[in-house]
Amino acid sequence: MPAPEADLVADLALMETTVREAGGIARHFFGHACKTWDKSKGNPVTEADIAIDRMLRAKLTAARPDYGWLSEETDDDLSRLERRDVFVIDPIDGTIGFIKAKPQFTICAGLVRDGAAVAGVVYNPITEECFAAAQGGGATLNGKPIHVSRHEHIEGCRMLGPRSMFEHEAWAQPPNTPWPAMTIETRNSVAYRLALVANGAFDATLALSAKRDWDLAAADIIVREAGGCVTAHDGSALRYNRRETIQPTVVCANPALHGALIAKLRDLKLPRA
Repeated sequence: MPAPEADLVADLALMETTVREAGGIARHFFGHACKTWDKSKGNPVTEADIAIDRMLRAKLTAARPDYGWLSEETDDDLSRLERRDVFVIDPIDGTIGFIKAKPQFTICAGLVRDGAAVAGVVYNPITEECFAAAQGGGATLNGKPIHVSRHEHIEGCRMLGPRSMFEHEAWAQPPNTPWPAMTIETRNSVAYRLALVANGAFDATLALSAKRDWDLAAADIIVREAGGCVTAHDGSALRYNRRETIQPTVVCANPALHGALIAKLRDLKLPRA
């Protein structure tokens, strides 16, 4: 495996240091009453999200003034489309879990270059799990190398995702087929789910509803550097920093299991995002 470029090593170190610092803000608010409001139905935000977003933006853009910026909690500046390098940020991924004082949220900082994720940090400040990767450098958890699992079959796999999705009646309608027996759990943070697959704690994660760039970019590179695959349900690669920041679906697993999941999903017809 070639070594990561020196600039990516420096960018990853910057992001990890800054994200870990932002974890202090999250811990300050976690488990305590804080101001909360809805951006849209079922889409809450808290004063902690905003505080972390402001801190990350101030530190990261000061250090890399030529980079673009895309964050869930910052008004979109389309000048990012003109930048080769763009920070993609989710100050708190899994805000509902954060509000409920469940340690299932993460702070996510990804770096996208020419539309592809090339470096990322996914940090759970409560469990002190810091997943990180830069292209060509492998993936780590708290500095130690990690790798995806070797489980090759859907049956018996450890799957992360909402149980209701796997039990939906549509799976019984041909040409679809019901899911085999699996261990199914979920986590509030989508990025955390991908990171736990990268770590081999789970075998796969699947989302068939639309996600955003900031949900996935940081974890995408971590999974791929851990030997896994991250694509849409049709097998196509995820592309970031486009005008529309929507990723319709995501399938994440080791290569063999990923292939089995893509084959199972090939006949699935989903509404457009």
